[in-house]
Amino acid sequence: MKNLLFLSFILLTVNYLPAQNQVVLNVDLAEHQISRHIYGHFSEHLGRCIYDGFYVGDNNELIPNNKGVRTDVVKALKKLQIPNLRWPGGCFADTYHWKDGIGPKAKRPTIVNAWWGGITEDNSFGTHEFLELCEQLDTEPFISGNVGSGTVQELADWIQYTNAGYESPMSKLRTENGHAEPWTVKYWGAGNEAWGCGGNMRPEYYADLYRQYATYMQTAGKGSDLYRIAAGGYSDHYTWTEVLMKNIPLKLMEGISLHHYSVLSWTDKGPSTEFTEDHYFATMQKALAMETHIQKHSNIMNKYDPEKTVGLIVDEWGGWYEVEPGTNPGFLYQQNTMRDAMIAGTTLNIFNNHCERVKMANLAQTINVLQAVILTQEEKMLLTPTYHVMEMYKVHQGAMMIPIHIKSEVYQVGKDSLEAISVSASINKEGKVHISLVNIHANQTEKVAISIRGMTAKNITGRILNANKLQAYNTFDAPNKIQVSNFQGASLDGDKVSVDLPPFSVVVLEVE
Repeated sequence: MKNLLFLSFILLTVNYLPAQNQVVLNVDLAEHQISRHIYGHFSEHLGRCIYDGFYVGDNNELIPNNKGVRTDVVKALKKLQIPNLRWPGGCFADTYHWKDGIGPKAKRPTIVNAWWGGITEDNSFGTHEFLELCEQLDTEPFISGNVGSGTVQELADWIQYTNAGYESPMSKLRTENGHAEPWTVKYWGAGNEAWGCGGNMRPEYYADLYRQYATYMQTAGKGSDLYRIAAGGYSDHYTWTEVLMKNIPLKLMEGISLHHYSVLSWTDKGPSTEFTEDHYFATMQKALAMETHIQKHSNIMNKYDPEKTVGLIVDEWGGWYEVEPGTNPGFLYQQNTMRDAMIAGTTLNIFNNHCERVKMANLAQTINVLQAVILTQEEKMLLTPTYHVMEMYKVHQGAMMIPIHIKSEVYQVGKDSLEAISVSASINKEGKVHISLVNIHANQTEKVAISIRGMTAKNITGRILNANKLQAYNTFDAPNKIQVSNFQGASLDGDKVSVDLPPFSVVVLEVE
């Protein structure tokens, strides 16, 4: 009966509102928390993400650092309040043997990164360095274990090495390497993309293999209960999710992953900056397909896990284009434009609105790779449009998701069309409502009428990210060309908000 009354109210309200785009917020129906872990990040041994990005070495006197970790990067990421950081991959995870990256650095063996550029690295950044980075960032580590070329014992030993608070062979080894106290790492992935670079496995085979690994991924002392994440499918790999949910006991799995990239095609990814409106529209079609993929994977999970005890973990997402001209193709270095801001804003709105099932997500990747939030060039550093979107959206972390109803105008290119606006909203412990809105239309301002149900609104403020053209981006010579500014395009009249959203813009409103 309550739902019928709610639906009737929405229909009446939407018909009443005069604007092109109409949104109803139901503040009094907020009941699901937006996990802060939805705003996680990803750091792989790929290109210049780790080396030159996060880590510049213990003896670098040119770039300010703390134990080899760039201080400017730490400062920027702490402002984002990043909740978790995934490492060491990616495809690299299933070639990484963690014992190569511990102990005296001069004695660590080298490794050829066959997946990404074929370079040889010295393993100077390993478990201790990663967990030191996480401590500096005040973030939780998320470690992807090696299933593709590793062993059950190897992963079990790694967990014991990081987490054992009692005397054991691995805790003794950890102490000998200078860290007597355990780190108690909670989040562990059992392999990565097992259907592809993680072993080209069949889902039935991986499900059985996961059961074996998960059995030996034991807790290792007080406060170290693990959150074990099975390697799920890509985009529309619905059969993969079905097989894993059917064949893995819920008691062995806390999460199942999903990867989805906004890529035009794997043979022609298109340019990162000199793209056309057709390129942009096609990219947004891919990005907005995240809604369908999450809904369909969730429907499958609901059949086997109606209580929603297993989280959907979107631990790789973002835009993927051709690399910048003149750079190593295996390093996946690309610029970051307002198109990427559109991908970030709409995708995070989707995650927020599906927070009942989506419990973690990781943007790919943090620095110098794919849709990065930070780019570095020797001692220089810049923040990308994607960084600014995630900084604006941090107000949703840990807040209660507000159910919304949207009636959107369309953005049409050729015969295809997409909804022009994307919205999510939340209410925090202080009773402040935050509304994040994205207008993906490349050419047209969208007027939005918002009806706020279930609270008395007295004041409204806002922030906006926009630019003079869709292809705009920050450079090392002009690092602040695109940045967040105050938004004056929203007005409040009782429980009604009127908003003028400029083309390709992201706006976050705060209502009190």
